[in-house]
Amino acid sequence: MVSNPIIDRLPSFLSDFVVDQNYGQYTARDHAVWRYVMQKNKAYLKKTAHPAYVEGLRKTGISIDKIPSIEEMNRILSDIGWAAVCVDGFIPPSAFMAFQAYKVLVIAADIRSVNQIGYTPAPDIIHEAAGHAPIIADPDYAKYLVDFGKLGSRAFPSKKDNELYEAIRHLSILKAAHNVPEKEIIKAEKAIDLISNHMGPPSEMALIRNLHWWTVEYGLVGTLEKPRIYGAGLLSSIKESKDALSKKVKKIPYSIDAMDYSFDITKPQEQLFVTPDFEYLSTVLSEFSGMMAVQTGGLEGVMKAIESGDVSTLVYSSGLQVSGVFTSVKTHSGQTAYIQATGPVTLNYNDKMLPGHSTISHKEGFGSPVGKLKGSLKPMRMFDSTDLKNLGIIKGQRCRLELETNVIIEGTLLKITRKEGKIILLKFSDCKVTHEGIILFEPSWGVYDMAVGEKIISAFHGPADPDGYGLHFQAPAEKTHKPNYSAKEKALFDIYDQVRDIKTSDKEISHLWDIIHNQYPDEWLLAYMLLEHLPEGSDNLIRNDILSLLNKLKKENKDLKHLKLQV
Repeated sequence: MVSNPIIDRLPSFLSDFVVDQNYGQYTARDHAVWRYVMQKNKAYLKKTAHPAYVEGLRKTGISIDKIPSIEEMNRILSDIGWAAVCVDGFIPPSAFMAFQAYKVLVIAADIRSVNQIGYTPAPDIIHEAAGHAPIIADPDYAKYLVDFGKLGSRAFPSKKDNELYEAIRHLSILKAAHNVPEKEIIKAEKAIDLISNHMGPPSEMALIRNLHWWTVEYGLVGTLEKPRIYGAGLLSSIKESKDALSKKVKKIPYSIDAMDYSFDITKPQEQLFVTPDFEYLSTVLSEFSGMMAVQTGGLEGVMKAIESGDVSTLVYSSGLQVSGVFTSVKTHSGQTAYIQATGPVTLNYNDKMLPGHSTISHKEGFGSPVGKLKGSLKPMRMFDSTDLKNLGIIKGQRCRLELETNVIIEGTLLKITRKEGKIILLKFSDCKVTHEGIILFEPSWGVYDMAVGEKIISAFHGPADPDGYGLHFQAPAEKTHKPNYSAKEKALFDIYDQVRDIKTSDKEISHLWDIIHNQYPDEWLLAYMLLEHLPEGSDNLIRNDILSLLNKLKKENKDLKHLKLQV
């Protein structure tokens, strides 16, 4: 892959999703699909899309004539501070948003089939490259994407969210594949319905995904009476881009309420949301962030971390960040008193792991109290050396700390760790920790690191320092289906090549039309390409024959209603 400074800075935990584009996999028919969609979309969207779209095509190096290579895109995207990588179909929402936060556009390497040219149920290179890439050239919109990615990658998912993602990915793979029995698709759809009907209350990730869908994927901008298109799903779909602006699709002013509108990723949309401008998107995002645990923290945030069952981070008021899988919490008067993580844990500050506090140092978990020192007017994190001495908290000496949350720590103080003048950690030997008579830590367990902070001010999904934690997303086990073309299909692709490179010879045109008409009468795109190449004054009989065939196919196949016979 061509070096791009953005890719060079990409954290290693996202690398498992990156795949080779394998540019040679694209057939002449694939390039014809790209060219047809781009020609029709550009002709329509230059009047109906946000002005940034057409300009963005030029800025991001998106060609009308052929599928772009990731290498070409990265050369040009680097000029606007972005990059692109290829992935295999849908990736988990948290990973998708993490890429977005790092200004990396993820591009599904596959391309839709000719039978799904108007709308595809799975992400493909048309959707990603021709849909997402052009609009990021707009500075206000690009900022929104980055901010959304940072926030979304820290939203708590539920275990059901992960199940639903796997089920949707499976269905999209089946629907995009060739010759899949209908009963398999029906079975996959029923599986999604079963999960969807038992999701429980929506998680942070579910709600923020809704906002992402109704803006980044299917957003309109302007007024309700005359909106323009900017969502990638609309910019890349011939059918939906036209339906979007028709009266049959309801238009709703965009607001925080969009978070409550769920969606079916495999079907066209029943309603769309209209934002007055790109800046307003950030206003709504800010409103939503105020509802998330990353800003509110507290016991509710701790519970979200526990319920996720995944690696999460709790942030103390001292700034100390504890990252791990949280399994339990002790409370006092409705407040967090003691948190417990099981398995590998890191301690961090400002999203960087503290020396000596890696997953090796805390490989079997971590537990620590939360709360103010009983009888003290000042938070312990703000104590200076005099405060500590007056309370008998002296290095090398045994001390006893009792918190307002009824947690008692007794041990010999070994070390005090400060950051930016604040105490964030106390290390004890021969330590015993209890909460309302229940033993939480015994001296025989080794040294005890006590987090300092009177409350949990933030909670978010994922580790504070992903590389320090050694985070690696598990790439999806099920891969998208790669077609295995027959000899006849390969011969067909040779005809696509010949039509693309056709000269103006009437004899050559007649020969190719005979082949198409007799051997590939259902290949409407091939016939359409030949029609495109007919020079002015060429054989009207061939033109009429091609138009007759295209009209016949259009009547027989409702999916070809979008077909424009004029070229």
